[in-house]
Amino acid sequence: MPSYGMLNFQSILGIGLMLLACWLVSENKKKFPIFLTIGAIGVQVLLVLLFFAFPQSQAVLDGINAGVDALAAATNQGTQFVFGYLGGGSQPYAVNDPNALFVFAFQVLPLILVISALSALLWHWHILKWITQAFGFLFQKTMGLGGASALAVATNIFLGMIESPIVIRAYLSKLSRSEVFMMMVVGLATVAGSTMVAYALILKATLPNAAGHVLVASIVSAPAGVLLSRIIVPEKDGEGGAVADYNSSLKYDSAMDAISKGTSDGLMVVMNISATLIVFVSFVTLVNIILGMFPHVGGEALSLERGLSYVFAPLAWIIGVPWEEAQKAGYILGAKLTLTEFVAFLKLGAIPVDEMSERTRMLMTYAICGFANIASVGITVSGLSVLMPERREEVLGLVWKALFAGFVATCLAAAIIGAMPDSLFGISDKVPEKVAVEAPLPPVAETPGEALADASASAQ
Repeated sequence: MPSYGMLNFQSILGIGLMLLACWLVSENKKKFPIFLTIGAIGVQVLLVLLFFAFPQSQAVLDGINAGVDALAAATNQGTQFVFGYLGGGSQPYAVNDPNALFVFAFQVLPLILVISALSALLWHWHILKWITQAFGFLFQKTMGLGGASALAVATNIFLGMIESPIVIRAYLSKLSRSEVFMMMVVGLATVAGSTMVAYALILKATLPNAAGHVLVASIVSAPAGVLLSRIIVPEKDGEGGAVADYNSSLKYDSAMDAISKGTSDGLMVVMNISATLIVFVSFVTLVNIILGMFPHVGGEALSLERGLSYVFAPLAWIIGVPWEEAQKAGYILGAKLTLTEFVAFLKLGAIPVDEMSERTRMLMTYAICGFANIASVGITVSGLSVLMPERREEVLGLVWKALFAGFVATCLAAAIIGAMPDSLFGISDKVPEKVAVEAPLPPVAETPGEALADASASAQ
């Protein structure tokens, strides 16, 4: 039988506090969407139950994980064909450290290329389009969204935060200010299908059903984004509700055209991720070098990692994380916001199994599974400025609010997961003895490069 504990009530408290925080920054505090709140949370709970509550659910999750394994294996063959031993092929020399063979750039990022091309092909064959339209219909009926907004929200689950507006490009000029804000928030609260598989691969060694959790995280964060966006920027009476005919402008001439364009789009994503990781890891190093010049506090050198762990620990706690692990989880949340979600997933995957409970690891997966980070602000502004140049000033005025709402939306999704009985997910909320006894701060590698190497080894 499902059982509840203090951690579940902790998450329920967190849901209320996050809704309150968004209401406090609302542009119209007198117009709180009560029915939308019920509908959005209800949809999230329904989707979670659909994936985890039924006897057939585990078979579905096993299928998703098997699909990720198959895609990873197929991608490895292509990577080895191009890069040889650098991509994991036969080594031309004796290997003393097998973990050193895992090269992130050659064995994780190529997966994004394959998934991007596959997504484009499935869209051309109408398979992904039908799935998207089904979610769009669900969101339209349960949350009262206009057809165009519902379609944009649904496509954000599988496509990127810039690709999604392309699907409804013909309707962008008809969207109300509240609908534009909603589109931005949901885009920041979800991730693209091309990166989902990479995240699942990173967490595979430390989180059971990693692929299923990453997929569900992106799905349930969409209605959370809708809810928080409507709380902060409520729809005005008589505005919004643009109707879409679901014949999107995202089209390909043929299957080969879809594969080619999907590969090109994936290459841009890979290059962006690579460049962002290089720059942000370098910045972390610079900040830590500067902080290292100051006197030690508590017997340890000051670092960005320690600072983030303290700042975001209370947020981790209200999500449903035990206080013994709140600092470690807080650092993961801080890394997601300031260093991108990719770094956060790498950090989470690098934490040994005996140093974080499965419940906390699962909640953090939901909390960081979204594009809401500082780097994405520029991407959002530049992308939407091209698609809707006449509304650029409007986008600039909303983007920081959208970042706040998108970041809180993934935390809200995590809190909703935390409020549900742990037995639903087949996990124990027991905190590992090592964490409970020592309660260490997040591990600080000598350099961020070593941290990434540790994460890569864990992903292997």
